[in-house]
Amino acid sequence: MNNDRMKQYWRKNLSYLAILLAIWFLVSYVAGILLVEPLNTIKIGGFPVGFWFAQQGSIYVFVILIFVYVSLMNKLDKEFDVDEKE
Repeated sequence: MNNDRMKQYWRKNLSYLAILLAIWFLVSYVAGILLVEPLNTIKIGGFPVGFWFAQQGSIYVFVILIFVYVSLMNKLDKEFDVDEKE
């Protein structure tokens, strides 16, 4: 892979990381800390939504984001022909 293609690959990889980490930040910090009071007025299964985000929501979202990242990187690897071939 030439130098320009490597830079494109890493630029796209870093943009994926930035977007996914921004989503995780929004869920864990904004929804779990800053917006906890307004979210606590909503109840799901008897628990306030703000409490759920603070205790479990960010963890679930992080695990989902890991799978999204793996999927995005597999597609990116194929696009730049650096995927693992059997």
